[in-house]
This record gives sequence, C-alpha cells and structure tokens, in this order.
Amino acid sequence: MDRAARSISKEQLPIIDLSRNLADVALALNTACEDVGFFYIANHGVADELLRLVFAQSARFHAQPLDVKEKLAINPFHRGYIGASTYRLNEELKPNLSESLVMMHELAPDDPELLAEKPLQGPNQWPELPEFRETMLAYSGAMEELGRRLFVAFAQALGLPNGYFARSFEKPTTFLRLLHYPPQPEGSPDEEFGSAPHTDYGAITMLAQDGAGGLHVRHRSGDWIEATPIPGTFVVNIGDAVARWTNDRYVSTEHRVINAGGGHRYSVPFFFDPHMDVTIDCLETCTNDVTPPKYPPVRYGDYLLSRLDAHYAYRKSGATL
Repeated sequence: MDRAARSISKEQLPIIDLSRNLADVALALNTACEDVGFFYIANHGVADELLRLVFAQSARFHAQPLDVKEKLAINPFHRGYIGASTYRLNEELKPNLSESLVMMHELAPDDPELLAEKPLQGPNQWPELPEFRETMLAYSGAMEELGRRLFVAFAQALGLPNGYFARSFEKPTTFLRLLHYPPQPEGSPDEEFGSAPHTDYGAITMLAQDGAGGLHVRHRSGDWIEATPIPGTFVVNIGDAVARWTNDRYVSTEHRVINAGGGHRYSVPFFFDPHMDVTIDCLETCTNDVTPPKYPPVRYGDYLLSRLDAHYAYRKSGATL
C-alpha cells in the first residue's frame, strides 16, 4: 500500500471565500463538490478565540488519566469517550490509532425526543473541567449556524430555492468530536492508521485541524493528496448523504489520517447532518431521463444507525438506542 501522500500545493484543494457574494460562493462550491468533494472555507465567521478555547479544552481532556476518561465511556446515545481500540472502519485493518470524545446535539430536559428515548436522542456526557461544557455548546452553536449558511449556497448551486434545505436542518443531527492522534511509530504496518481510509456518513463535515498535518484525500486520479493545514480555515467535505441526495453529482471522497510527524495531532470535526426523520431522496435537479436515481429513498436515521452499528464495538453488544 502506498502510504505516502503526494506533496502538492495547498491550492489543489479549492479555497472558498465565504465573504464573497452568494452567487460566487455557490459557483465555487458546485465546482469543488463535483470535482473532489473537499474544499477549504475562509472568512467563515467562527471566532479564532473560540477555536483556541476548543483546542485547549480538547488537550486538557485527553491529558487526563485513561481511567478518568473511561468513566465517560460512550453510551447507547453515541455520546462519550471512544478509546483507541474500539473503532474499526474495516475488519481487515487494525483499530484506528486515535481516541476521541463525542458530543451530539444538546437536548433540553423536556425535549419530546429525549423523553421518548428515540434513537441517538439522549444526554451528553460532560467532563468535570471548568468551562468545558460552555465552550463546546458555544462552538456547536456557531458551527450549526455555519452549516445552515453553507446549505443556502448548496441550494443555489443545485438550482433549488435558497431555503430548500432549511426544514431538513431546522433541528439537525450533529456530532462534535474531539480527536487526539498519538504519534505513529516509524515502520508501523500498512494496515495501521490514525484514521483508516473511509467516507463520512452524513451531509457535510467541517474540520478544524492543528498544524500537525496528516489528513490525506484520495483524488479522482487515485493519488493521495494532503489537506495541508491553513490557518483561519476549515476543511469541508461532502458525506454519503449528500452524495445520495445529489445522485453522486457531488462526490463523497475517501480520506485518511496518518500521523507520521512525530508529535501529537488534535483535530475537531463537526458533522452537520439532517434530522433523523428526513428522507434522503434524489433531488429533482440531479436526475433526468439519461441519469435516473441511483439510490432508493431512505430515512436518514435508519441509514445513520446502520453505519454506526457496522463500525462501533459498543453497538455490537445489543444496544439499539
């Protein structure tokens, strides 16, 4: 297996400036999504200080003893700590060489879906660290707002009314994940990764990364290219749900992490997905007589649960929430 990513300039993954007018953003978004499914966004409006606090809190959490972190072991609502040996993307590969804390959308105590214990609708598990919860809730709110802004541009890019996706993301399914990748030893086997090659399940992922690098994207040519960290930007990628929505007009691209730089790597992906009850069906602007729909309609929650069940060890013990 070729573990080396081709060394390329940053510009080979497009940079989209969100301060430009909506028509320009939509055009750039459409080109990036049809070509590679990955792009940077600049001038996104999320405060640098908030990002600094998120990374600082992530480092504090992961610096705690393992037994402290394991008290927050991931629960049936998919919220909590995931150790390095419990997540495997492919049975032929070793478990990912990473650990993470997962928080999903925060629900009020009287939320009907929480009270009904619907799938994935449960309480987050918060570390006993000063201002941790407040920081993560502020960040999640900022990222939800950014996700909704992007889907206005997606709608225009796809020839749909600007508000087309608003109802799908009125109460989104979100995942905020604080990832820590320890250094990978030199000469580690080919089947060992910080994150093995995969595509994301949902709509879009908005990734904040530190300066360590290590994220690789598989270009249509088959080459692995580096998503080099660029200060002040997020890396955004299309997930499988948007690929299905657009009849594969937009590409859900395989990516991986190899933390070969000799230091620790921290990243913060925010997964912005539709409500569980939204039906993912081929958009009318993405099909015609020549290109019929490739996928049957699917309820997003059913699709998501099937993917989680396949990859997370805790869900193989009979848990169904």
